[in-house]
Amino acid sequence: MGVFSVSAPEYTDLMKSKPIHLETHYLIKAPREKIYAIMTDFENLPRYFPSVAKEAKVLMRDGNRFVVEAKTKAFFGSKTFTVLMEGELQPPRGLISTNTSSLGVEKESFMMEEIPEGTRIDYVNDVEITSWFFRIFGNILIKHLALWYWERAVFRKLKTMMEENMNTK
Repeated sequence: MGVFSVSAPEYTDLMKSKPIHLETHYLIKAPREKIYAIMTDFENLPRYFPSVAKEAKVLMRDGNRFVVEAKTKAFFGSKTFTVLMEGELQPPRGLISTNTSSLGVEKESFMMEEIPEGTRIDYVNDVEITSWFFRIFGNILIKHLALWYWERAVFRKLKTMMEENMNTK
């Protein structure tokens, strides 16, 4: 008769959530101010990025501090969930936020720098999964698919919007 056992350290490690670090850099041939205007127009995020944001409502804006409630679509499946974004604008460079949902907590940074070729975007996101179920698959889903999804749903869309805007002038 076989016996299955899990030692305390292994079980404890499984139940802990270690943040998953995501980082990417992206170049868009557009002025930083135009990108900043779109990325900080929270209530229009569903119009700009429909495959990510289904709804967005600014709950508080006090100077550069903000709180936004958004209904977002998971990059896997069709499930939507509510995300509370609490953050600070850093004009004209970008924004930082803590995003809390039923799946976890994200510490996100979207910072921009003007360079001769356009605007360099530095995107950093440290994701801590609080759901034990998603924690099991989190490393695969988050680390390997999230940046791929964000590139297509946000960065490519942003690039297309900027290029269309530049061509209409």
